[in-house]
Amino acid sequence: MTALTTRRTASAAGTTPATRPEPRRPGRATDRRRIAWVPTIALLLGALYCLLPVVWIVIASTKSGRELFSTFTLLPGTGFADNVADLSAYRDGVYWRWMLNSLFYAGLGALLSTGVSALSGYALAVYRFRGREGIFNVLLAGVLMPPVILAVPQYLLMAKADMADSYLSVLLPLILSPYGVYLARIYAAAAVPPDVVEAGRMDGGGEWRIFRSVALPMMLPGLVTVFLFQFVAIWNNFLLPYIMLGDDRKFPVTLGLYTLLQQGSNTPALYTLVITGALLAVLPLIALFLVIQRFWSLDLLSGAVKS
Repeated sequence: MTALTTRRTASAAGTTPATRPEPRRPGRATDRRRIAWVPTIALLLGALYCLLPVVWIVIASTKSGRELFSTFTLLPGTGFADNVADLSAYRDGVYWRWMLNSLFYAGLGALLSTGVSALSGYALAVYRFRGREGIFNVLLAGVLMPPVILAVPQYLLMAKADMADSYLSVLLPLILSPYGVYLARIYAAAAVPPDVVEAGRMDGGGEWRIFRSVALPMMLPGLVTVFLFQFVAIWNNFLLPYIMLGDDRKFPVTLGLYTLLQQGSNTPALYTLVITGALLAVLPLIALFLVIQRFWSLDLLSGAVKS
């Protein structure tokens, strides 16, 4: 009698009795766990694919010429110090000259390219003028253009200007980067509000001062990314120096190691120098990435606090 009265009271109040939850099937949870492992395994395989050559070159650089061809692949050797000494002594230290050339090409080229990209991207993002979208579309076409197509016309232009086989013949074509201008334009459109630019004009600031004092600090994280991409691209560039340069003392490290590798077919002892030089050539890129990544993170955090 009491239970019947309770049911009627609950129905009259507009409530429904609690329903029993559907029991969970153990098979579904197991399937979800199995599916969750698929991306993890794929990432591990991708990391192994990318890191295995790095591990190989680190281990191979520690082996002498005899150990390189007679010991197990992943077994470290005892000749790293001798390899570095032999590499430094090869042709009176021409390897370190190649490294300095690469630093010159990549450092100055990335810096100039970042400056040109900052000015061009800011202009395309802020100013409204006829033909702006057409210029931007041409830049997009330049991003999709393979470098091998542009290398021969660039060589003909440099040869016509009597600048072939010079440092400028490698440096000048690298200053204008369509991809850098594209990134700077996208970042400037997102990071520089039009109201801030108008406020600077109302305060009497010129266009150059507004760019230098207002827009450039806002664009700095994006420009750091442009600089990093350009530095890595120029440091690893092979085709343009290969076409432009004939004097091996002006070679970057990529082209210099290629010449060593070509000579290694006749002199197998040079293989250890090539492997050791390739390992040393990667270290500046790793150091630059770590330094710029830290600066980039700090700048993004400071920008978030200021905003």
